[in-house]
Amino acid sequence: MSSNLPINNEIEKYIDKHSLKLHPVQEEIIRYNDKLGKKKKLQISINQCHFLYLFAKLFKPKKILEIGTFTGVSALSMCIGLEKESKITTIDKNKETSSVAKNFFEKAKFSKKIEIIIDDAINGINKLINKKKQFDLIFIDADKENYKKYYELSLKLLNKEGYIIIDNVLWHGEVVDKNNKEHLTEIIRELNIYINKDKRVENMIVPIGDGFSICRKL
Repeated sequence: MSSNLPINNEIEKYIDKHSLKLHPVQEEIIRYNDKLGKKKKLQISINQCHFLYLFAKLFKPKKILEIGTFTGVSALSMCIGLEKESKITTIDKNKETSSVAKNFFEKAKFSKKIEIIIDDAINGINKLINKKKQFDLIFIDADKENYKKYYELSLKLLNKEGYIIIDNVLWHGEVVDKNNKEHLTEIIRELNIYINKDKRVENMIVPIGDGFSICRKL
């Protein structure tokens, strides 16, 4: 059985060159994020942008919840692939970056399809649960300490056969380093084990960007 090809910078550039082209506002968000220094790491990769777009295009979710807005590139990536009646709700407590995201959504003419909730994620999710909201797809890309809580709460909001996509589950490859006992690395390791044993879902890890966990609710 052949193994996965290691992806270096040269191969990544080749993939980008021979893949989908980004929406002009996606490109603008990425250029904006390039100026943010270390905060840029909060942005998903270009290949992940394409993946989220295609996922939305293929599975046609009517309602999407995003946990962790940042400057909006992931929400916009999904929104571009959505049908006209579909909507996205995105939650983030950072007013500044949420305002930036809102401006980009308006520029891309998708502001009517994307609702931004400025709130602590757990508080915001619980409000949605209390309102008995339901979603077909939930994308989690926020603070790693609360990933398991977000996952559990997301299951309450997720329709049967809906999907949860979780970012950073390979954690820069550190999850396989047995000598790495760093707190966040351990959190991601434990989450991956927990999800894989969870009989409520079927899951797989896709080695794209920093790793997506794709979970389908049974």
